[in-house]
Amino acid sequence: MNDQPSARRRVFLMRHGSVTYFDAAGRPVLPEQVPLNELGRAQADAAGAAFAAAGISFDRVIVSGLPRTVETAARVLAVTKQDIEPETWPELHEIRGGRLSTIPQDELKRAFTGVFEGMVEQEQRFLGGESVGEMMDRVHPALDRLRADPGWDTVLLVLHGGVNCAILSLALTGQRLFLGNLAQEAGCINALDVGADPLDWVVRFVNHVPPSPLLPDARSTTMEQLYSQYKRA
Repeated sequence: MNDQPSARRRVFLMRHGSVTYFDAAGRPVLPEQVPLNELGRAQADAAGAAFAAAGISFDRVIVSGLPRTVETAARVLAVTKQDIEPETWPELHEIRGGRLSTIPQDELKRAFTGVFEGMVEQEQRFLGGESVGEMMDRVHPALDRLRADPGWDTVLLVLHGGVNCAILSLALTGQRLFLGNLAQEAGCINALDVGADPLDWVVRFVNHVPPSPLLPDARSTTMEQLYSQYKRA
């Protein structure tokens, strides 16, 4: 019997900093183009300061390629003074929505929030677009590819709320399940340790937001807030 502890590697999983999806006139901004707003930049800098204070260095940094993840990662690396070129993995793109104009009014709220409510069925679609199952079909193989590479010990992933939920759900359950009610505030950090066995995950902490770790004012979800903004627009 082998009594040696499992040798695990560390995955720091971030959500990008805050963005503004509607302009001053109430018009939606394309999700593929939206940059960090002032709060988002402060959140990214605060995350970088937290990593720097702990003396954490990364072997690799991976982003989805959307500007909000690229900018968040760049600010973290600038604060930590690490000269690393982030890798772009498009398969870790956020769950893709469809055309809002095609969704009946009485189905709009569920189209916005349904993916992030409890145990979500794989057939549930986000804003009439990609389903949860389709998102997991691209996220899970990407995780397998990352784990198969022995050349890193500590990696930073800067991704999105839905994708982060898919990764955390797999780590927590070891199954193809999606826990939509795992809060992922803008700029948050999660820490997961992963071993060689496919089921060897240890979730160290979830949804740590350096500027305000106790989240005293958080009551609604990101998608509930966006649905409210959309109705006003």
